[in-house]
Amino acid sequence: MIAAVVALGAVAAVSGALLGYAAVRFRVESDPIVDQIESLLPQTQCGQCGFAGCRPYAEAIARGEADINRCPPGGEHTIRALADLLGRDPKPLDPERGAEKPPSVAVIDERLCIGCTKCIQACPVDAIVGAAKQMHTIIAAECTGCELCIPPCPVDCIHMEPVPVDLDNWRWPYPEARTENLA
Repeated sequence: MIAAVVALGAVAAVSGALLGYAAVRFRVESDPIVDQIESLLPQTQCGQCGFAGCRPYAEAIARGEADINRCPPGGEHTIRALADLLGRDPKPLDPERGAEKPPSVAVIDERLCIGCTKCIQACPVDAIVGAAKQMHTIIAAECTGCELCIPPCPVDCIHMEPVPVDLDNWRWPYPEARTENLA
C-alpha cells in the first residue's frame, strides 16, 4: 500500500514538473493590444460585428481589417473607449450592424418551454440550463443579452428584459456626452 502511494506521488511530481517546463518552454505570447481591445468589448459573443466573437473582432481591429464601430452591444461607450485606446476619432455606430440597445437578459416563459434544447445549442456562453424534453431556464448572471437564443425557439417562449441599472452595471457618462446633453 505504501509503495503504491509513493509510486503515485512520484508519477504526480514528474508529471507536474514536465507540465511546468512545457508551460514555460512553449508559452505563446499574445498581442497586448488585442488583449486591451478585447477587454473593452462587452463579451456578448453575439456575432453582430460580423465575427464569431469578441476575440476575433479584437484581432481584426488590431490588424486594421475591421473598424471600431461595429459593436451594437457596446454602443457609443465602447466606440469611444476603443478610439481613445487606438488614437482614432470616434465614429457613429455602423447602422448595418444594428442599433444600440440598453443591456438586457433573456427570460424563458417556463410554462411554454417544450425542452427542445435548440436555445441551449445557440447560446454562446452556456447561460441556459435544462435537459431534453424538460423545462429550460436562463442563468441571468451569465446571460450576455446576445439574443441568439430567440430565433431557434419553435414556441417563442424566450423574450428579452432590460437589466435594471444598479451599482454593478452603471456607467459614468463621457464628459463630452454630458456637456452635449446640457447644451
